[in-house]
Amino acid sequence: MVARIVIAAPASGHGKTTVATGLLAAFAARGEKVAPFKVGPDYIDPGYHALAAGRPGRNLDPVLVGEDLVAPLFAHGAAGADLAVIEGVMGLYDGRTGAGEHGSTAHVARLLDAPVLLVVDATAQARSVAALVHGFRSFGPGVRIAGVILNRVGSDRHEQILRDACAEVGTPVLGVLRRHDAVAAPSRHLGLVPVVERSAEAAASVTALADLVASSVDLDAVSAVARSAPPLSAAPWSPSLAPPTPGEPVVAVAGGAAFSFGYAETVELLAAAGARVSTVDPLRDEALPPGTRALVVGGGFPEVYAEQLSANARLRAEVTALAAAGGAIAAECAGLLWLCRTLDGRPMCGVLDAEAAMTPSLTLGYRDAVAVADNVLAPAGTRVTGHEFHRTRVTPPAGATPAWAWREGRDGFAAGNVHASYLHLHWAGAPQLAYRLVASCA
Repeated sequence: MVARIVIAAPASGHGKTTVATGLLAAFAARGEKVAPFKVGPDYIDPGYHALAAGRPGRNLDPVLVGEDLVAPLFAHGAAGADLAVIEGVMGLYDGRTGAGEHGSTAHVARLLDAPVLLVVDATAQARSVAALVHGFRSFGPGVRIAGVILNRVGSDRHEQILRDACAEVGTPVLGVLRRHDAVAAPSRHLGLVPVVERSAEAAASVTALADLVASSVDLDAVSAVARSAPPLSAAPWSPSLAPPTPGEPVVAVAGGAAFSFGYAETVELLAAAGARVSTVDPLRDEALPPGTRALVVGGGFPEVYAEQLSANARLRAEVTALAAAGGAIAAECAGLLWLCRTLDGRPMCGVLDAEAAMTPSLTLGYRDAVAVADNVLAPAGTRVTGHEFHRTRVTPPAGATPAWAWREGRDGFAAGNVHASYLHLHWAGAPQLAYRLVASCA
C-alpha cells in the first residue's frame, strides 16, 4: 500500500511542476519518505523532483513502456516510501496525438487507481472556474478529481469567489497560491534549465517551494486524499531479467551538465546485465573510466556547451579510439550530436560522418520504430517506441545503415558497434537493449 496522488491541470502552464515539487519538498521537510514520478517522457522536471524528495525522480509513460509496466515501475520506484506524488503531463486528458487519452495523465491515474488534484490557473477567472472543474470531473469515467489547488489568485475577494464556485460543484479547494508567490526557474529552448546546471540556485528554489506550499496548501488534506487510494496489486519491476554477462565489463555513462537526460532504469538495467557502470562528464573528464568497454550517451544540451565539449580534445580522441577498436557506443539525441564531426561548426568526436547544427524549428513526438539491421542494441526487425525532442539537424540524417526506420523516414547511424539516433528510448520498455549492449563487451 503506497499513498499516492496525481497532480494534473487543464493544460500546460497552470503550475503543475510548482505544486508537485513543492508538495514533495514540504512532505519531505515533515519527515515523510516521498517518491516522485512524472507522466510522459520529460527529463527535466524529474530532476527538480529528485532534489525535493532525496531519491530519483522516475517517469511513467504507457507509450514508451506499455501500460502493463506502469504499475510495476511505480511499485519499484515507490518502494519504502510513505507517499508518492505523480506530476502529470500537459492537460489531464492530453495523450499521444491521434491515440485519444493513451499516454495521458488520466490514463496513468487510472492504471494506478490514484486520486487527482487539479491545479487551475485562476488568472482572469471567477465563477467560471466551476464550469471548468465540473467539466474535467465529468469528462473522463474512472478519473477521481478529489480536489483543486488554485494558482495565481489575485486577492482575498478573488479567492472567496473561486472557493464558492468550486463548492457549487462539490469540489474542495485544498490550496491557494497567490500571483506574487511564484518561485521562478529559468527556461530556454527546450524548457526549464536542468537542476545539474544550476544546483545551488535549484536547491534554493526547492526550499522556497517547500515553504510556499506548506503555507498555501492544506498538507493534511492532501495526505488524506493520497491515503484514500486503494491497495495496488502490482509486483515491483525488476531490472534482473537474465543471467548477467560475466567479468563486470566497464560501461561508461555520460553525465554532467551537457548530458543530463536519462532514465534511472537505464543504469539499473546495465548493472543488472553485468556491467560496472561508471559516470563520465565530458565537460570535466579528459579520459574515459579505466577499462571502458562501452559508452552510453543520452540526451541533454551539447549545443549549449559546444565550445567546452570541443575544447576537451583528449576525451574526444578517446571516444574516437573506443569506436575504432570496436567498443560499443549507444547514443541518443545529444549523444548523436557529440559523435558527429562538428556541432555548429565546432569539432566534436568525429565518430560519425555527419554535421550537426541548431535550427529554429522544434521536432517533437513519439515514434514507432523498427531496427533496419542487426546492431549493437537490437536485432533486425526489433520494434520500439521512442520519443524525439530537439531543435537541431544532422546532415545526413541517416547513414548507409540507419539506426531506425519509421513512417516518416530513416534516422541515425548503426555501423560496427556504434548506434546513434535522435530517438529517446525508455529501456525498461525494451530491457533486451541493455543486455545486448553489455553482452557485446564480452
